[in-house]
Amino acid sequence: MSSPGLALAVANARYWTGVAPLARAQLRRWEQRARAIGDPALRAIALAKLQSERFNAEVAATLATLAPRPQRARTVEAIVALEVMYDYLDALTEQPAPDPLRSGRQLFMAFTDALGAAPAQTGDYFRHHPSDDDGYLAALSATTSAALAALPAWSAVSEVALRSAERCAEAQVRVHAAPRVGAAQLQEWATAQAEGTGLEWREFMAGAVSSVLAVHALIAAAADIRSTAAQAAAIDSAYLSISALSTMLDSVIDYEQDSVSGEAWYVLHYDSRAALGERIAAVIGDARQQVQTLPRAAHHTITLVGVVAYYTSAPEATQGIAAALTQRVNAELGALMAPTLAVLRAWRRAKRLRRLAMGKRRTTLPTSASVDDSSVTLDQRLTVPRLT
Repeated sequence: MSSPGLALAVANARYWTGVAPLARAQLRRWEQRARAIGDPALRAIALAKLQSERFNAEVAATLATLAPRPQRARTVEAIVALEVMYDYLDALTEQPAPDPLRSGRQLFMAFTDALGAAPAQTGDYFRHHPSDDDGYLAALSATTSAALAALPAWSAVSEVALRSAERCAEAQVRVHAAPRVGAAQLQEWATAQAEGTGLEWREFMAGAVSSVLAVHALIAAAADIRSTAAQAAAIDSAYLSISALSTMLDSVIDYEQDSVSGEAWYVLHYDSRAALGERIAAVIGDARQQVQTLPRAAHHTITLVGVVAYYTSAPEATQGIAAALTQRVNAELGALMAPTLAVLRAWRRAKRLRRLAMGKRRTTLPTSASVDDSSVTLDQRLTVPRLT
């Protein structure tokens, strides 16, 4: 078994030489396709997500470093398309609808269709939506499905991956519907689903809503002919806890800002900050224990550390309610956190400096200059931090 440090070095070499260029090419592909959406509102949503959240797809693609070299291109294609679709659906299901549960489930059929055993059939995903996107969502689903079908162990992994996708879709729909139909339906569903997982309903909900990460890990496993259904189930279980940490820490870091806008939905499910801290620590312990049992355990360990460090390295992590929780979270992972935290803090500083530099450049442009704002915003982004 390799050490996390060695796994980090190997993953970095693979990512920057092979995976990153593939991921960026796929993102350009989907940006071009999104520009062809006829409906201006849906086109704006699709392009905004590709611009502001391209980082999600680039980071998700780091899991493709687990794939054997001949399978990496297909693995990246599937992961990027699935992540772009997830982010797009996340925005679509936030839009007002007369029946948000019905509308959300219809839209998220594209997500679960992509993980079906057979190639996805183009569904009427916008049946309960006032407009449609000229096949953009269907194309994302079909592309994911076709890439997955070509992976050597997809037949062994597909059943678990589909269950994971269904869990993710239902959680997303219920969370987004809660402001209009109430949170009771969310708690009732999560309580029933959490049974046997070792997670309380709140942590299960947090993990389910971000389970696209678990699906990405399963896609990477499908690229390895040696993967089994039992291994897939173990990966899904471990990544349910890692996904829960992503949602929980995101909510803690954004609490001050979300409180002002009235969107601090997750933190408010806990009676006290101390209770929240206890549960975050428990989920970290559970995730750490589970990843150590997986094939390629060192790589999955650095993924866990990278997820945690991404949030605890944020400037907001030293402020308000996040400060004490951040200290505890970092302590839970001990020495594993130090190198990743250092890299992410340096990345965040460099990112701020780039934004400042770009701001100064804009102030020197003649007022009549034609500037492609989308290109400027994308160019000013630093490359993906070297987490995996």
